[in-house]
Amino acid sequence: MGYNDLFIRACRGEHVDRLPVWYMRQAGRYDPDYRKIKEQYSLLEICKQPELAAEVTMMPVKKLGVDAAILYSDIMNPVASIGIDFDIVANVGPVIHNPIRTADDIARLKPIDVEGDLSHVLETIRLLVRELDVPLITFAGAPFTIASYLIEGRPSRSYIKTKTMMYAEPKLWFSLMDKLGDMAIAYLRAHMAAGGKAFQLFDSWVGALAPRDFATYVLPTIERIFRELSDLPQPKIYFPGVASGELLATLGGVRADIVGLDWRVPVAEGRRRLGGAFGVQGNLDPYVLTAPMDVIREQAKTIIDEGVQAPKFVFNLGHGLFPEAPLDKLRELTDYVHAYSAEAIAALGAKPKEVARHG
Repeated sequence: MGYNDLFIRACRGEHVDRLPVWYMRQAGRYDPDYRKIKEQYSLLEICKQPELAAEVTMMPVKKLGVDAAILYSDIMNPVASIGIDFDIVANVGPVIHNPIRTADDIARLKPIDVEGDLSHVLETIRLLVRELDVPLITFAGAPFTIASYLIEGRPSRSYIKTKTMMYAEPKLWFSLMDKLGDMAIAYLRAHMAAGGKAFQLFDSWVGALAPRDFATYVLPTIERIFRELSDLPQPKIYFPGVASGELLATLGGVRADIVGLDWRVPVAEGRRRLGGAFGVQGNLDPYVLTAPMDVIREQAKTIIDEGVQAPKFVFNLGHGLFPEAPLDKLRELTDYVHAYSAEAIAALGAKPKEVARHG
C-alpha cells in the first residue's frame, strides 16, 4: 500500500471517495498495550523518549486503520520551556507549582526555545514522518486553555481566577495572551518545519466564555496565531472545544482550514453558524461508544449523511477518547465510516448524472 493522503485531500477540499477518520486522544488509555507502557513511564517520560513516543503515536494507526496519526504529546509540554514548573497528576491533570497571578509572574515568562528545550518533540516528529504511511497531525494548546491551567493552578470547572484576571485586569490578561500566542506560533512552526503534515490548535475549555467575551478577550489572539502561520502550506485546524457551539459564528476572521465541532451542534447547523467559510471536523459524542454497535452506526450515519453534503469534512469525535472506550468498537466504527461514507459519496455523485440523463 502507498501513502494514504485522504485526510490532507479532504482538508484542502479536494474530491475524496470516502471520508477520512481520526480520533482525538486516539493514542491513549483505551488501548491495553498503551496501559502497559504507562505502568513503566509517565506521560512526560514517554514524550521525552522519541522512539517510544513515536511507537505510541503509531499504535492506533496500525490497530484502528485511521487516516491520520496525531502526535503523542500533551498541550502542557511547551510551557516548561517558558518557565512554568508543572506535573501531570493522575486523575487530576496539570498541576502548576508556580501559578501565574501577577504582572511579575507574566514578566518572568521566557520566550519558548523549541530547538533547545523541546528537541525531543521535534525528533519524534521526524521519526514519525519517516515511518508513517498516513499524515502526521501535530498540535498546540490555545492561549485561553493554557492560561486557565496556569492561572488556576490546576483544572477548574468555574475558571474563577482566570475570569477574574480577564475582567478585572485586562492589560495583564492581554499580556499573558500575547506571550502564550507567541509560544503557540513558534511551537507549531517548528513542528511543520520538522515535517508535520497538519496541525490542530486545541482550545478545550474556551466554551466556558460567552461569545461576546470570547470575541473581546480571546479571539484576537486566535486570529493572530493563524494569521502568522498562514504562509505554511499544511492544513490548519481550530478546535474550540466542548460547549463551544455559540462561539462558531464569531470565527469568520480565523485563517484556519477546518473547525472542529463538539457533539452538541449538528454538522449542518455548525456549517450554517460558520457561514460556509471552513471545512468541518467531528463530531460523534465519545460516550456513544458505550452503546451497542447498531446505535453507534446509527449515530455515525447521521453525521456522515450531513458531512458528505459539502467538501472538506473529516470524521472525528466531538472530544477526546475516554479510557473505557472499547478498542473493538473503535475499529468497527472506523471500518463503518469508511464503507458507508464511500456509498454515500458515490450515491451523491450519481444524482446529478441521473438528472442530466432524464433532463
